[in-house]
Amino acid sequence: MTITEILDKVSSGKVFSAKFIKKDGSERVMNCRTGVVKHVNGKGLSFDPIKKGLIPVFDMNNNGYRFINYNTLISITIEKEKKTYNIKE
Repeated sequence: MTITEILDKVSSGKVFSAKFIKKDGSERVMNCRTGVVKHVNGKGLSFDPIKKGLIPVFDMNNNGYRFINYNTLISITIEKEKKTYNIKE
């Protein structure tokens, strides 16, 4: 599954869980969504996260914006569909 296929699956603000490996090597599951515009100042990002292999999301538990590294992503589970997509097979 490519990064653009992932973004197509979770577009329009769908809530999903992402399972990935953190920088310290531990595994994390994050409840998040895309398309959140709360707390945005209008400047935008100074780089293109997709070109750098990063998926911009809003962390629902910590109420903040985060980036998920596509290279360390294990799976995503879309809550409404109850379907899990394994990224690295």
